[in-house]
Amino acid sequence: MSQQGPIIVVSTAGRPPFASALDDARMFPVIDSGLADAVRAVEQMHPAAVLVATSATAEPGFEVLTKRIAALQPYLPLIAVDPTTRLPENAVPFSQTGGNFDRLIARLRASLRVRTLHITVMRRIDGASLARTALPDFDPTRDATVLLIGRGAAYPALSVSLGERMGVVGALSIEAAAKHLNTRDIDGIVLGEGFSPRVVDAFLTVLAEDARFRNLPVVVTADGLAPDYDLPNLEIISGEPAYIAANALPLIRQHAFEAHLSRTLKSIDADGLLDPRTGLLTPEAFNRDFATSVYQTLSRGGGLSVARFAFDPAHPRAQLDGARILSRLMRQMDFGATQPDGSVIVAFADADLRTAHMIARRLSSVMRQTSYGKRDPRSEPAVTVATLMPNDSAKSLLTRLYDEARRAAS
Repeated sequence: MSQQGPIIVVSTAGRPPFASALDDARMFPVIDSGLADAVRAVEQMHPAAVLVATSATAEPGFEVLTKRIAALQPYLPLIAVDPTTRLPENAVPFSQTGGNFDRLIARLRASLRVRTLHITVMRRIDGASLARTALPDFDPTRDATVLLIGRGAAYPALSVSLGERMGVVGALSIEAAAKHLNTRDIDGIVLGEGFSPRVVDAFLTVLAEDARFRNLPVVVTADGLAPDYDLPNLEIISGEPAYIAANALPLIRQHAFEAHLSRTLKSIDADGLLDPRTGLLTPEAFNRDFATSVYQTLSRGGGLSVARFAFDPAHPRAQLDGARILSRLMRQMDFGATQPDGSVIVAFADADLRTAHMIARRLSSVMRQTSYGKRDPRSEPAVTVATLMPNDSAKSLLTRLYDEARRAAS
């Protein structure tokens, strides 16, 4: 893999052992630096990645380095090897066992792929006004979603600690977790207590064998697990819930950023018609396509229905998660968009009122089982449905849909 620059290794106690692993993997050039000189080295050498040894992560200068790296574009991977303290949100942790740094190379290459993707997006958005405004407004931490699996005593505290930083989807069993993985856009997994080593091994093995989940960050909170799985972002973090959440965040945040970059590329490929945050159409594109669909349905016959999913305006996270669920699960022939009032409107092609109600119930049932963070209640969106009548226009159909919503709310 092309690195687009050197790799800087930062240490306050001489050359760390993992630097030799980089040499063995032929990830050249590798440049050693002390912590005091690290910021200047980053500014002058334009590295592809920065790796920081344990000895430097507890020093005051480490925070200065992380802030400087966070301000750079394109994305610059920062990996903290064997951290002993809480990490900043852009410092990805890596803990090794027995001096085996093979997993470090896999972790580094996974981070470099994110950097390469960001470079690609920056190149593609040249001249694309939509993406120019979409990328700076994106907060990977705010928009990340973590799947918390567990049923031990630490589960509630871990849920609160994670929920203070990002969206949380809870699962008390492996079976429930599997359903969420198949229906949600998940940016990371935290596997808590309450499962036997055999169950944990089976779950991690399945993740490693499925290309959809192989690069997901997976944080295991139980000690004693040998990280011998083909999961480059598998990390074992034990300790207090707040510590686990803080050091899991950088991995999850990196994946959320990668997912946003992928959605942005799809938006560029669609000439800016897709919203990079949700994967749905932009409101302008939806209005245009909806008017066309109404005209064609009235001219050629068939059915067209529209559903409005209204979320609690006090919990904007609910709209984002709901929109992503709809984008992932709705039929290929259907299309939708978020609305300024916090709702999501979806048009169901070739669907009468009965079929539209059935589809809407199925979609809302998935959202009903989603938790949106520490203070957000488990809630089902208020759903209203309207179908196209012979004397309708696009405007009158949407007006009737909103009238139905107001009547239902009163």
